[in-house]
Amino acid sequence: MSRAATLVAVAGGAIGVIFGYDIGSVSGVIPGIQHDFRADDLLASTVNTVVVLGQVVGAVLAGKLSDALGRRRTVTAVSVGYTLLAVAQAVAPTIVALDVVRALLGVTVGVSMVAAPLFVAETAQARQRGRLVALYQVAVVGGLFLAYLTDYFLAVGDNWRLMLGLPAVPAFAVLCVVLALPESPRWLVLMGRTDEARQVLADIEPGVDAASTITAITADAARERGGRLRHLFLPSQRRATVFIVCLGVFAQITGINAITYYSPAIFTHLGFSSADASFGLATANQFCAVLATVAGLAVIDRLGRRVTLLTGLALMAVAATGLAVATGVASSSAWFGFAMVVLFTGAFNGGFGSVIWVYPSEVFSVRLRALGASVMLASALIANSVVAELFLWAVSRLGGSFVFGFFAATTVLAIIFIVWLAPETSGRALEEAGLAEQPKC
Repeated sequence: MSRAATLVAVAGGAIGVIFGYDIGSVSGVIPGIQHDFRADDLLASTVNTVVVLGQVVGAVLAGKLSDALGRRRTVTAVSVGYTLLAVAQAVAPTIVALDVVRALLGVTVGVSMVAAPLFVAETAQARQRGRLVALYQVAVVGGLFLAYLTDYFLAVGDNWRLMLGLPAVPAFAVLCVVLALPESPRWLVLMGRTDEARQVLADIEPGVDAASTITAITADAARERGGRLRHLFLPSQRRATVFIVCLGVFAQITGINAITYYSPAIFTHLGFSSADASFGLATANQFCAVLATVAGLAVIDRLGRRVTLLTGLALMAVAATGLAVATGVASSSAWFGFAMVVLFTGAFNGGFGSVIWVYPSEVFSVRLRALGASVMLASALIANSVVAELFLWAVSRLGGSFVFGFFAATTVLAIIFIVWLAPETSGRALEEAGLAEQPKC
């Protein structure tokens, strides 16, 4: 890769690490927040709830911001936001102030989840685009692992402010890198700045025929009208919109964040009695997830999007079925249940988790790409909030066997959906990869 393309990928990955750390660190800071602010469980839980609500707002705004400001400026704004808000939440004097800062952090997270993968996708070469965008998922999972690890080592003492403030350091470093990056050549063409786009293309992919690439981007933009929500439902984009929205929903209702948010509770339910052991198992599980995501990164461009996704979903169905057995059979081994959690988490991150950031950048035309990514993320966040809210209640009322059986069933539905509608976009230029131009799979 060229130096410019490498720096874009590194910056996008670093933002993913910060995002993963921010959503993963909450479990370790809740006890300190409850002690310092004398907050009960319900009040303390708002520091997580407001982030999720902010993410929905950020996801809705991200498409418009990316189109209006440009991909690079939006990522720059995200880096500034992460830096300042990390410091602000570390020094918040009251829980109300902390909630306000965390809500703004959620908006920043929502924007970053669209802007960073989009920036990488529009800058990467076609043959490397899949693995470079999937690198964002590796970074997110890595950030989650670092959060668990940091919480483990800083759990003793009043260190919750340090836990929340740590992301300011890498966020500032990312900001310094982003300021030196080029703008997305596709956004530049969309703005009519073709001379700048030609220079950026020459920098990120030496030897490319910039003139023909610009012609293809221009033609792609000319096929569709401006990026408004109603344009996603035009006949030429309707299939892509249905695919992306359902992809976001299936990514959540198959159960990954139930395990991410509540894995210590799940391990206790499986029979691990020690709280420390449960937390250590959650950290070990997240480390295995990092390895699985790296494996997905290695094969996504070689095997293709469909094979990578379907393989991961098949393993998720097996793992969810195993968890239904482990939580429903009294004589089942706790370590068998742990193995199923590791398999489920690894299968998601190696398959679904790697591909989900790639597809929104590939199935829409250039005018609708950012808005389409926002819609996909919004659908995923809404489904995520439902799962996060109902999981513990459902386990206590209906039993773990029923809940994980439900996840197994939805995973099978996801497999059927992917076989029916998911396109294969590996190795194709963004202007050629849209779902609208491909035959029904």
